[in-house]
Amino acid sequence: MGTVLEAANKDTNGSILNKNPTVVFVLGGPGSGKGTQCANLVEHFGFTHLSAGDLLRAEIKSGSENGTMIQNMIKEGKIVPSEVTIKLLQRAMQENGNDKFLIDGFPRNEENRAAFEKVTGIEPTFVLYFDCPEEEMERRLLSRNQGREDDNIETIRKRFKVFLDSSLPVINYYDAKGKVRKIDAARPVVEVFDSVKAIFGPKNEKAD
Repeated sequence: MGTVLEAANKDTNGSILNKNPTVVFVLGGPGSGKGTQCANLVEHFGFTHLSAGDLLRAEIKSGSENGTMIQNMIKEGKIVPSEVTIKLLQRAMQENGNDKFLIDGFPRNEENRAAFEKVTGIEPTFVLYFDCPEEEMERRLLSRNQGREDDNIETIRKRFKVFLDSSLPVINYYDAKGKVRKIDAARPVVEVFDSVKAIFGPKNEKAD
């Protein structure tokens, strides 16, 4: 007898969730260089990069009922329920057809983590954690002029605090299971990617 979850996953033809995909959670504070390194991984190792934030923004832009609900919650300063973000991630994985995914900036907290595993039945192969000192992340965020209104010093410090309070427990949880691959992200981009490549290289491809 299959579980209810397995039955639900079979609703989608050739659902990715039946293919036992490789899922890597990519975590790190704001300005730790996650986006840059994810782009390198896509190019070199054929992963699909999914950003929870990008998927939420795209859903809002689509004008769907779901998107309107998400937009209203964000406007009211509420946190979008885990299930909503997870369903967007799940749909993106199913529609993509790849079986290797980098999930960037998610799970943001323990509740996200538990819900993701429960809803999808997937545990990440490992967590790629970009560890970078706060001063360095602050310097990077202030020097990049991307027109992001959230790149001012007060907001940046708030984002750091949220990361420490919410995301570090997730990292600690997976660390206890031997699933965290920690990268010193304070170094130049090329050096950081050399360390990342060593984790994703052929000798680690079959690792748990």
